[in-house]
Amino acid sequence: MNKWNCSYELLDVLTPEQIDFFDEHGVIIFRNFLSPEKLELYKEEVKRLETEWLAESREKVNGIPLKFGKTETGELTIQRFCFASLHSNVLHELLDDNRLKALIEFLQPYDGRIGENEKDGLVINNYVNSPNSTFTQMGWHTDSPRDLFLGQKIMPMLNVGIHLDTCLFENGGLRVLPGTHKQNVLKLLFGKKYFIDNSDDSKEVGFDIHAGDLTVHDGRTWHRVKQSPLVGESSRRRVMYIPIITGKYQPKHEKSKTPFYHKFTGKVHH
Repeated sequence: MNKWNCSYELLDVLTPEQIDFFDEHGVIIFRNFLSPEKLELYKEEVKRLETEWLAESREKVNGIPLKFGKTETGELTIQRFCFASLHSNVLHELLDDNRLKALIEFLQPYDGRIGENEKDGLVINNYVNSPNSTFTQMGWHTDSPRDLFLGQKIMPMLNVGIHLDTCLFENGGLRVLPGTHKQNVLKLLFGKKYFIDNSDDSKEVGFDIHAGDLTVHDGRTWHRVKQSPLVGESSRRRVMYIPIITGKYQPKHEKSKTPFYHKFTGKVHH
């Protein structure tokens, strides 16, 4: 298992070096995407949204189930939000950032778009390692089989993670198998046991991720979230995930059916 120290700055246009790096590895990290002020703003907005949705006893958004757990004191908490920007002006405005739009170039020659009301929209994952938590780690997976579940061919996509908490390499967090975005379909589907396999891989890489950093991985890349050795509040890791997608426009709405893979897996697809 290796730690990569590579990092870039995200501006309104990608550099040739950034495009080449991502093309080779299928993952890239940009430092200090959020200012400290914006970081606090988004953390407060996540709290506001959680309070509102818990008060409403909301269980789904646009057909996608929320994921719940309990705090150390036994209070109900939301551990996975979806379509968050459709219920927040602050988060909706974030998706209009020209730097996020610049990332679409990673999908060339395909036409990409920010999927605010497609797939699961803006997802917020709230990992915490505690006895009552239902969300402490996520096993190896790619983001591509959902297309097959929905009867479509696998289309290129990006998952853009905006990190609200610092998660250093030794404290778990994102792990990626670089270059696997170019694997064949058999390896994509059967290279590992989806979500069940949490084991270390000698080829995986991780990062020191700081609050405010932004990561991008190709949806076809094998990745996981390693459990933190820390417990309680110090293990908290909140990440906002934005899908940048290609292919047919398929918006969801409040009457959208729950995709059947949510019913039988109980697993979470970010």
